[in-house]
Amino acid sequence: MGFIDVIKARAKANKKTIVLPETEDRRTYEATAQILKEGIADIILVGSEKDIKKGSEGLDISGATIIDPATSEKTAAYIDKLVELRQKKGMTPEKAKEILLNQYLYYGVMMVKMGDADGMVSGACHSTADTLRPCLQILKTKPGTKLVSAFFLMVVPNCEYGADGTFIFADSGLNQNPTSEELAAIAKSSADSFQLLVEKEPVVAMLSHSTKGSAKHADVDKVVEATRIAKEEYPELKLDGEFQLDAAIVPSVGASKAPGSPVAGKANVLMFPDLDAGNIGYKLVQRLAKAEAYGPITQGIAKPVNDLSRGCSAEDIVGVVAITSVQCQAE
Repeated sequence: MGFIDVIKARAKANKKTIVLPETEDRRTYEATAQILKEGIADIILVGSEKDIKKGSEGLDISGATIIDPATSEKTAAYIDKLVELRQKKGMTPEKAKEILLNQYLYYGVMMVKMGDADGMVSGACHSTADTLRPCLQILKTKPGTKLVSAFFLMVVPNCEYGADGTFIFADSGLNQNPTSEELAAIAKSSADSFQLLVEKEPVVAMLSHSTKGSAKHADVDKVVEATRIAKEEYPELKLDGEFQLDAAIVPSVGASKAPGSPVAGKANVLMFPDLDAGNIGYKLVQRLAKAEAYGPITQGIAKPVNDLSRGCSAEDIVGVVAITSVQCQAE
């Protein structure tokens, strides 16, 4: 059974309610039909019945709940709550009403905030910023988490490295140039996400173009410092660095370049020094190794909300809904 099949089985075992607000996109309906057919999650679609009927023509989405912000009896309470949360930022009832009736991503996040949905998946036709803005404004960060970050869960076929070819690549979707302190915090969040989703021990490598002092540069210093902070703050983690990629995942290279390291050659959680490296890295592996890439999956938000790549397929949405459901189970 492949990774995503295991995740789907876990989602089915304790079904959660996921809101999909992007009802202007056909992929949302194709994914909804598949999710309902497989029994992965209960789905809420945000929009008017007329528009949803038209957009989903030819697909069976009869099991989905349709919520029209213009007619829902809960909209008034959502308006009041949004005003309460954002009053200091100048939010008025009129402005809140306009946002919630016209920006379905905000409406979906309010459903999660008020407990009417367990999680949300968006991003097929909105940028990461558009998806995360309402989350950070309304849900905020999870208690005990220093910052919100994003990772890709990579499943590489016929791969002997990582956890049978399964890795987390972080941060590959959100933080442009994290500080040493932020890298350390993202490493902890990513290790927790790996444990939750893959159900194996996370082995975290702090990546660089240098292995254990082989190169000197301010960029290397940042990763060395991040490694020091992470080891100090999270001593329970199996974490080490700085490593070049081959020293992190290939046992023979790890033994040669970093003898004695408990992580070298065994890593399954790869911490990239910045967003350029993380984004390029995951796309190289996805395209050249034909890997499955699920994400960007967010971590550190108070409730599970996940982003999609705008190039995603309906099947990708199904996978991310299953992952989001498993995150909801852990809440």
